This record gives sequence, structure tokens and C-alpha cells, in this order.
Amino acid sequence: MSDDAFVIELRDVCVHYRLPRERIPTFKEFAIKWLRGSVVYDDLLALAHVDLRVRAGESVGIIGRNGAGKTTLMKVIARVLRPKEGQVTIRRRVAPLLELGAGFDMELSGRENIFLNGAILGRSRREMQRRFDRIVEFSELGHFIDAPLRTCSTGMVGRLGFAVATDVEPDILLVDEVLSVGDIEFQRKCTERIEAILSRGTTLVLVSHSPQAILQLCEHAVWLDGGRVVANGPAAQVVDAFVSRFTPRAVAAAG
Repeated sequence: MSDDAFVIELRDVCVHYRLPRERIPTFKEFAIKWLRGSVVYDDLLALAHVDLRVRAGESVGIIGRNGAGKTTLMKVIARVLRPKEGQVTIRRRVAPLLELGAGFDMELSGRENIFLNGAILGRSRREMQRRFDRIVEFSELGHFIDAPLRTCSTGMVGRLGFAVATDVEPDILLVDEVLSVGDIEFQRKCTERIEAILSRGTTLVLVSHSPQAILQLCEHAVWLDGGRVVANGPAAQVVDAFVSRFTPRAVAAAG
């Protein structure tokens, strides 16, 4: 199969973070130490030689414990983070849902942010006007759509971000834990929306701490631990290995 069949392709990707070795409590103290050249850094390897290939229309879940490198991987795919080593090729338009409020101006109203976010995702104002009522209805913001987003709850901001990103029909949808926003009923709506866009051929990469969400929405899964790929294959197989590894019995045996 040719490389062009893959809409996401990562080859031997490494991401390093430089972190101060000691905790410096204030910016002033950090600035003084930095000017004196006395800040000592440690190199943290957040992703270690990661290979990943995703075909058009495929749904892939990323699973792992906190600090495993899941969000870093998503930022690399979204092209908001450049790896220190390796090659990243993205062949379609991406709609990233990585952080609550990402791509929004919190001083603007929800209405204004719909058009702003649409422009970021490559949609015209006329097209966003056509989609506007549907986005507001799905987000359940009601009259808060004309309030500055800084006055809205994090859940409301998350719902609006999800509504915009999924309504604009992206080629590739990146979702990092935002299925946890809102109440159970809204989470059900989110799941149904993702299932609908998957049926239309959208490519999905989903980060979730919920094995059930991965199994429900994803054909394949990748298990990350310490920035490295532990397993990559059918979702049921990878999730089973992950869950088995961290059951109380398995943890006790490993200890």
C-alpha cells in the first residue's frame, strides 16, 4: 500500500521537554537565576521513537495512564508541536479538540467565537452562518451565546468547541478527553455525533481514559506508556491488554 493511503503518518517521532531541575517559586527568582546562567535543566523524553499510520476513515483510540504522552502525541498530529526528531505527514484538514477553549477568544461572545473558530478551521463566514443555528442548538448555550466566553462555565465552553469542530465536517477529528464535558445526556449526544461523522468517512483519533469509549468508537487503539508505544492493533486486543495490566491482581503480581 502506498504512503498516500495514510492521512496521518508519524515516523520515529521524538519530543523532548526541557524542565528546570529544581522548583523555582517565583518568576523574579527564575529570571535572576536565568540571567546568571544558574538554571539547571533536565531533558524529559515525552515521546520516544513513535511510529503511527492512520488510513482515511479509520478510528484510532489512544490509551494510557497520566503522563504517558497522549496529549503530546495529539499536539504533534495537530501540528501545534514540532517534534525534535522524526517525520510527521498530515494529508487532510484537521479539527483539533485538545483543550477546553482552544482556538477561542474568551473576551468575545460565543456567537463571535463560532465565526472565529470556523475561520480557523477553513470555513467561510457564509458557511458558518448557515451552520450557526445548528451549532447553538447542539451546544445548548441558549441566550449565553451572546455572553463573553469568560463568563461561561468550562463545560459550556467545551460544549461550544465540540459543537463547532464536529459540525464543520473535518477530514480528521482529534478529540482529547472532551467527551467528559457536560452531563451524561450531553456526553451521549457527543458520542452519537461522533458515530454519525464516522459513518460519513471522517478519520478519528480519540484520547480517553475510558476503555469503554475506546471500544465503542474506535476500530484500532494505541497504548502509550512513558512516551513509548506498548501496543498498536485492534481496539479490543489493545484495551484488553491495558486493562489486564492495571487490574489490582496484575499490579500486585508486578510488585
